[in-house]
This record gives sequence, structure tokens and C-alpha cells, in this order.
Amino acid sequence: MENRLTEGKPFNVILRFMLPLVIGNICQQLYNLVDTIIVGRFVGPTALAAVGSTGTIMFFIVGTCTGMVTGFSIVTSQKYGAGETEEVKKSVSNGLLLSFIIILISTVVTVAVIKPVLRLMNTPDDIFDYAYDYISVICIGIFATVFYNFFSAVLRAIGNSSIPLISLIISAALNIGLDLLFIIVFELGTAGAAIATVLSQAVSALFCLIYILLRVPDLKPSRSHWRPSRRMITGELMQGIPMALQTGITASGTMIMQSAINLFGSIAVAGVTAASKLQMIMTQAMFTSGQTMASYVGQNYGKGDYQRIREGIKAALKMFVVYCILAAAITIIILPYVLPVFFEPGADITEYLPWSRIYIVECSVCYFFLAMVFIYRSAIQAVGHGFTAMLMGVAELSARLIMSVISMIAGSFYLAVASDPFAWVVAAMLGLFIFVRLMKKIEKLSGVATEPRRASRG
Repeated sequence: MENRLTEGKPFNVILRFMLPLVIGNICQQLYNLVDTIIVGRFVGPTALAAVGSTGTIMFFIVGTCTGMVTGFSIVTSQKYGAGETEEVKKSVSNGLLLSFIIILISTVVTVAVIKPVLRLMNTPDDIFDYAYDYISVICIGIFATVFYNFFSAVLRAIGNSSIPLISLIISAALNIGLDLLFIIVFELGTAGAAIATVLSQAVSALFCLIYILLRVPDLKPSRSHWRPSRRMITGELMQGIPMALQTGITASGTMIMQSAINLFGSIAVAGVTAASKLQMIMTQAMFTSGQTMASYVGQNYGKGDYQRIREGIKAALKMFVVYCILAAAITIIILPYVLPVFFEPGADITEYLPWSRIYIVECSVCYFFLAMVFIYRSAIQAVGHGFTAMLMGVAELSARLIMSVISMIAGSFYLAVASDPFAWVVAAMLGLFIFVRLMKKIEKLSGVATEPRRASRG
């Protein structure tokens, strides 16, 4: 099921590779949605607000770790595109060793600091305990998320997007069942939702690992490949660290924005939480474009086909012009009809809808800029300039910080939720500028812009 992304019409190749990822990511968001719905309906609105208030913290912790291990897979995609099978296996073994270290460090650190961070973020007192119960379990179970993302990333690196999809479908079904068991039957509250998430992701990771061991010899290291390679570890860290920092920087900005939203009370937080869950489903295609371009650009960069990289970027942008217009319209229209499912029967939805509608409208009109952020950032990272891509993260952080601080000073909810779209626009424009300049530089150094060259053996 491996797929060479270096052959075929770019538009068709990208679309065929991306569709399973879109379906898989939507499945993942659906079971996150189920978490939220079950918590909101069976534990209460305060518990719903609590889970929402931890979303940005969870994004920071999980996103930073998974960004690191996903960065390792860029080396895998480059070596695979260059046809260097032995190097592919070394990249997998060394990446896995680094993943163990990441899990150990991140688990210890996050468990120690999570309570002070919740206080620092102005988490309302009436939802604090629920929030702590949820996020502390996520921190303890971060090993499941890291392993799943690592195994999925190396499969995508060789063009296999189908197995990550299957594993997510299995995980989604399991997560729903465990949610019902832990929250409704065992009455474990928000902690039960977190336990269900961790266990389902662990099953996904195990499924991907078994598949690799049985069916993908190109990713299965032998005993000789397990010897740590300073060259390989350095190369993977040069890709992984920038991606982790990029995600961490972006997440820091969203935490600042969440702090601003928290000031408007638990009803506003609950309203934005419910709306953001709907938005996460509608924007999964944008997130998937980043995963797709990381593999597509990585393989073609390894082969040396820079013209094909340009063609792929143009094809992806064309896809998302249409998609983002449709997604924005659909999201705004269905919001009032979707919102009630997040709350217990009899809840006054009119309390939450104004907050949700403001958030959705302001964000949805800028969806195309969000797609640009993922496409250009992943492309820049895939050609080996991870630290350059971090500039986009710095731009996002700065934009969110400026808008959030202004909103706190002005006491304006409109400005608080505008932090996201403003950050997308700023980062997208910077990404476009960086990519154009970077490709000119790479092509100039290569000597031939449109003819493939074979990548050197790092």
C-alpha cells in the first residue's frame, strides 16, 4: 500500500493521498466530539466548559510531542523518495528511540506543572476541578498519543494513508464505547472521558505497529539498524525540534487567547467550546493538507524534483479555494442546529448561541488563510528548513498575543475570538513569502530548477 508521490499528475496524487487522511482526521474529531457531547449531556455544562478550557493546554502538550515525532518522519520521506531503503529503516529505529525519551520527559514535566498552568490561565473556579481531572489523565497517557502519531507518520512518509485511516476508525468506535462505559456507567466524569481517549489511542498505536511489523518491510528495522546513529539522530532532531517548537509556539498563542475568553465566564467558554468542536471537524481538511504536503514535498525533495513541488503546492491551493468557501457557508448555517447536542436536555441554548455565532463567523471567513498556513509550513519543513518555518509560528504567536491583550484591555469578546483569524492571515502571508524565496534559493543552488536530481546520502 506504499505510494510513490513522485509520480503521476500532482493534483490527482495529492487528492488520492489526502482523502483517507481527511476521513481519518474527521473520525478522530468525531470521537473527540463524542467526548464533549457525552460530558455536556451527562455531567453538565460546567464539565463541558472545563473540557473546553483545557483544549489549548492539550494542544500545547500533545501537539508539541507529536510535532517532534512527526518531524522525524520527514527524514523518512526524504530517504524513501531517494530510494535509500537502509536509511529509511535507520530513520525509523532512531526515531523510535527518540520517541521513548520524549515520552519520559514530557510526562514528568506536564504532570508537575499542569495545576499552576490552569491557575495562570484564569480557569474559572466552578470548572477548575473538572478541568484538572481531564487534563491530568491526558498528561499521564501521552505515551499513547506519541506512539500512534509516530507510527502513523512513518506510514504516511512512504505514501500509505490508508492504514492510519483504518486505525482511527477502530479507535473512534472504541472511544465511543469507552466514553459511555466510564462516564455513564462508572460515573468517572471528565476523567472518564480522558481515560477513554488514552486507551483508544493506545489501541490505534498497537494496530499500526503490528501492521508495520507484518506488512511493511521497508519500515521494519533489523538488529543492525537499532544502533544509534549520531548523523541520523541529528538529522531527525533538526526536523523534529522546529516542528515541536512551531506547535508549541502556536499553542502558546491559543492559550493566551483562551485566557482572554475565560474572562467572559463559563457560559462564554462553553459556547466557544461547542462551536470550536464543530469548527475542528470542518477544518480537518486544512490540517490534513499539511500532513499531505509534508509527505509529498518530502519525497519529491528527496528525488530532487523541485518543479513538481511547485506544481503540487498550486494544486493544493486550488483545491482549498473551493473547499474553504463551502466549509465556511456550511458551518455558519448549521451552527444553531448542532449546538443543542452539546448540552443537557432543557438547557437554554439562547444563552450560548450568541457567543458561539460570533466565534464561528469571525473564524470561518478566514478558513483559506488557515489552509495556506498548513500547506506552506509543511512544505518549508519538508525541504529541510524547519527552523525557517518557525518564523510562521512566531508570527502567529505575536498576532494572537497582540489581539488578545487588546481584547482584555478593551473588554471585547469580538476582539478576543478574532485572535485566531488574525493570526492565520499574518502567518499565511509570511509563509507565502518564505516559500517563494526559499524555492528560488534551492533551485539556484541546485543549478537546474526543473530537472530532478538524486539527493545525496546524508
